[in-house]
Amino acid sequence: MSGDRVRISVKDHVAEVALVRSGKHNALDGEMFVAVAAAAEQLASQAGLRAVVLHGEGPSFCSGIDVGWLAGGEAEGFSEHARQRDPSGANLFQRVATAWSEVPVPVIAAIQGNCLGGGLQIALGADLRIASPDAKLSIREIHWGLVPDMGITATLPRLLPLDVAKELTFTGRIVSGEEASELGLVTRTDPDPLAASRALAAEIAGRSPDAVRAAKQLYDASWPGAGPVGMELESELQFGLLGSPNQMAAVIAGVQGTPGEFTDPEPRV
Repeated sequence: MSGDRVRISVKDHVAEVALVRSGKHNALDGEMFVAVAAAAEQLASQAGLRAVVLHGEGPSFCSGIDVGWLAGGEAEGFSEHARQRDPSGANLFQRVATAWSEVPVPVIAAIQGNCLGGGLQIALGADLRIASPDAKLSIREIHWGLVPDMGITATLPRLLPLDVAKELTFTGRIVSGEEASELGLVTRTDPDPLAASRALAAEIAGRSPDAVRAAKQLYDASWPGAGPVGMELESELQFGLLGSPNQMAAVIAGVQGTPGEFTDPEPRV
């Protein structure tokens, strides 16, 4: 997929999704909302995929809403998108963040520069986040007299205690990548978050795709604890993996110390 907002490339079972509005620090306008949501939907059924790296070209991951677009009247045509909801209950603006959970493989967000407001909410939709120590992250909506409304109620509770989430939301203060890591807002920091994300994606791509997909499904369905429902799902998924070709390939690779020879599952339809 190519365009003036998002570009997708796939190599060695890893997809890279780049936000390509670097002159605007990848700020979100109507075209960007549509393109990001479409990218996630495309990858949800991509054959042979084992990991995704999501990043922004240029100096920033995503600086949030394009205020000029919002104030210039162009956003009025998108108001209907806010009222239309998919079966999960999400509208278009929420799907740019929540749709990444529907991609059956791990999604890693590489964060540099500004990651503010809607940009942070997109990153929160990823499974993992690697940020540069000096990246700038903020739940920024209070700065514009708004509340965060891009699926943050589905993503942030899994990462932060309520009081910390409230403090960041009430103030809109900017935290560094280093502080974000200490808070649990990002997974870890690295001076080169894109290179680190690519390396992690390659490592994940070398594991059994069946087991990785099952692990994502298990945690997304049960975290932070689902009691008997979670226990039942653990067993159900495990029984589906035991003795399967990819599980046996993982055993052979582990015993012999060689790369696993895995077969990718059929894409979802």
